[in-house]
Formats: sequence, structure tokens, C-alpha cells
Amino acid sequence: MWALACWPIFWRCDMQIVPAIDLREGRVVRLRQGDYARTTHYAVAAIDLAVQYADAGACWLHLVDLDGARGGAFGNLRTIEAIASAGRLRVQAGGGVRTRTDVLRLLDAGVERVVVGSVAVREPGTVIDWIAEFGAQHVCVALDTRFADGRWKLPSAGWTREEEGSLVGLAVRYAQAGVQHVLCTDIDRDGMLDGPNADLYALLAAAAPSLRLIASGGVRDVADLHALRQVGADAVVLGRSLLEGRLTLQAALAC
Repeated sequence: MWALACWPIFWRCDMQIVPAIDLREGRVVRLRQGDYARTTHYAVAAIDLAVQYADAGACWLHLVDLDGARGGAFGNLRTIEAIASAGRLRVQAGGGVRTRTDVLRLLDAGVERVVVGSVAVREPGTVIDWIAEFGAQHVCVALDTRFADGRWKLPSAGWTREEEGSLVGLAVRYAQAGVQHVLCTDIDRDGMLDGPNADLYALLAAAAPSLRLIASGGVRDVADLHALRQVGADAVVLGRSLLEGRLTLQAALAC
């Protein structure tokens, strides 16, 4: 049974802290601004890192299969399954989710919430069908974005190609369809430790207040967490800041 501190999933009055583990060829890595040529490897096994985060008090873990995100086929499913099946953490995972079968494979692997990115941008109707089938609590829509040419663009396929559409318009459509969880990463802030883009999350929170908004990208310290909470983020994903000791998980959870 989950501890009371881990339930319910997200409340607006408390911001959930979600440590992240990005996987490439089975190793723990971080990319800078989604660039696969700017990969940093960390000398820790993913399963050991997950245990460390659980011991520190985390309830949720965010797992990304970077090989799947770029290539469209899972490359780290065994690692994801090992972490999810251990039962120490509630896992949301994505990267390479392209079909209904992919969603099922992750759910069968013990993942509680499947993160859908590229298909969510290209085929929102398909993802809305998956949400109706599997339940809004088991699907998270990822709307990763980059500001360029005066608008928030929507890259896909591991951020390697541009898609058409409006970030805000898509967020509103998903909110109207009953989506609960939206993960939004400001790609230009991702892995840079330059601070999060609070204005981006304020924009989304105002446009679609029913969404449980998960912020990602750029968080450096406790002050950044407070800033995100103030603009309406329900959760924040922490990656490089934890891996490099800029911010401890205990301090983040205490915040």
C-alpha cells in the first residue's frame, strides 16, 4: 500500500516533486536542450539511482527512454520494467510510445502513467481515444515546446522534427477532452540549469486550469520550485540538478 504522503496523485495545494532518470543504451544520461550530441553520462546504475530516490522520500519517478524517443522503438524497456516492478516508486514513463500496443507494454511492465509525446502532438484524437480506454490517470500528455519565430513550437521525435499546431490550443483541446496530466518541457531550458520558464507555465495554467501541469526544464534550486508553485504548476520534474548535487531531493521535498 502506498504511504499517505504519496496519495492522492497531485493536489493543487501541494506541488509534487518527481525525480527523473533519462536512459540511453541502458545508462543514466542527461541531454542539453534535447541534443543527443550533448550527452552527459553518469556513473550510477538506473536501478540504484531509483532506490536512492525512494529512500530519500520520493513517491513518483519519471523515466525517459531516449533511444525510443528518437527511434520510435523501446530501447530500455527491461530497465523500466525492473524499476517499476520493484514497487518502491510510482512510475511515469515515456519515450517511443507510438501505438496502443506501446501503451499496453508499459502498463504491463508496471508503469502507472504512460507519457505520450510525439503522437500527442501529431494525432490528438488517437491519444484522446487511449485516455478513454485506459483512463486519464494512466496517460500523461507531453507537450514539449520551444519558443521561436514569435510562437511556441511543438517539436517531436525526440525533439528532432517540428510539428504544426498551437501549444495553447492543443492544451485546451486536451483539457476539454478530460485529460488530467500534461507534462510541458521548455526545451531551451532543459538540462541547462538556467532556471525554469515560469511565464510558460503561467500561460498554460491560465489557458487550461483543469489540467494538472507538470513542469520540466531548468530548475536549479528551491527558489525555482517556489516560483513554479506560484504560477500554478502541480508537479515539477527534476533531473540534472539532482544528479549533480545542485539541489538535494530532501530539500526539494521539504519545500
